[in-house]
Amino acid sequence: MMNLGGPATLDDVEPFLVRLFLDKEIIQLPFQEVLGKFIATRRAPKVRKLYEAIGGGSPILRWTTAQGEAMCRRLDEMSPETAPHRFYVAFRYTQPFADDALRAMQADGVERAVAFTQYPQWSCSTTGSSLNDLWRAAKRTGLEEAFTWSIIDRWGEHPGFVSAMASTVEDGLEAYPEAERDDVLVMFSAHSLPLSVIDRGDAYPAEIAASVSRVVETIGLKNPWMVTYQSEVGPVRWLGPSTETVIEQLAARGQKNLLVVPIAFTSDHIETLSELDIEYATLAREHGMTGFHRAPALNARPEFLDALADIVHAHLTSGAPYSTQYRTRCPGCVNAACRGVPSRLASAESAACAAADAEAAEAAEAAEVAEREMQNSMTSSAA
Repeated sequence: MMNLGGPATLDDVEPFLVRLFLDKEIIQLPFQEVLGKFIATRRAPKVRKLYEAIGGGSPILRWTTAQGEAMCRRLDEMSPETAPHRFYVAFRYTQPFADDALRAMQADGVERAVAFTQYPQWSCSTTGSSLNDLWRAAKRTGLEEAFTWSIIDRWGEHPGFVSAMASTVEDGLEAYPEAERDDVLVMFSAHSLPLSVIDRGDAYPAEIAASVSRVVETIGLKNPWMVTYQSEVGPVRWLGPSTETVIEQLAARGQKNLLVVPIAFTSDHIETLSELDIEYATLAREHGMTGFHRAPALNARPEFLDALADIVHAHLTSGAPYSTQYRTRCPGCVNAACRGVPSRLASAESAACAAADAEAAEAAEAAEVAEREMQNSMTSSAA
């Protein structure tokens, strides 16, 4: 279960930020080794205070663990022939790292593994970089040949995920008095990305839009809605419109009721508990919004846990090594490691291709036989 992660304690904040700002797959800076560390250490005291305000650390590991445990219990019931199922957490910038997950898998005797992104919508900066990190970790630990892999690389339109997100929107709307409910503007907020990533052709904006469209359709949402992006950091241009700026603009034109829905996050962490619940809520009140609320995060919502299990079960049943979109690189991609696959996945990929070729050959042969029969039939009729 791959994710960015978050500092579990206040002492973890600065190392977390340093790893983030030194990662060229997320943020590209001039003189990155120097400037990245400078920005991280400069921001650390401020960010440390934010984590203090939400309890002294990020709850993302706790929620990911709860989700993994519940997912595996459901998988054991759904597919006893492949049980027992186990989960391992691989964070990018704080423990447990991918190296930790791989060593734990080896110790447990795992042979078949699924790299399961916890970012529902694909981006090279999130899922893509996490997979690159996973394959590098396999090389670092000497475990390149240890497991047979497949990849769940996106699931932002999965019916279970969409249904769970729709329920959080409906719960959020219930927080408003019935007389005001129709006046609520629903803002779907996703984590932003540097525009340099988007300009290369990254699929993230389209995948966010697809998720939002599915959720709106599922609810039959009659309220006005929009998509915004949050959490910009560093001296680069980011994908907009900015959630923060839009809140100010909406307030300036008299919007009183605003429900923010974290569409790209699967659990509570700093972006929901601090940025949305504290920073943006305070901003909204200061600008005259009297009805600012956030829809609850998915966390341990039972229908979301059902969705996680169903996503994995359907993936294993399909036999596909990854989605049809996975190997499609961005037109402007400059990362040679992008969309890579481990060596133990190649056989599965070859088998899938061979099966597809066999099906195509059978279909072509059937079409040829049908065409001959039709020609014979026409000849007989003409005679």
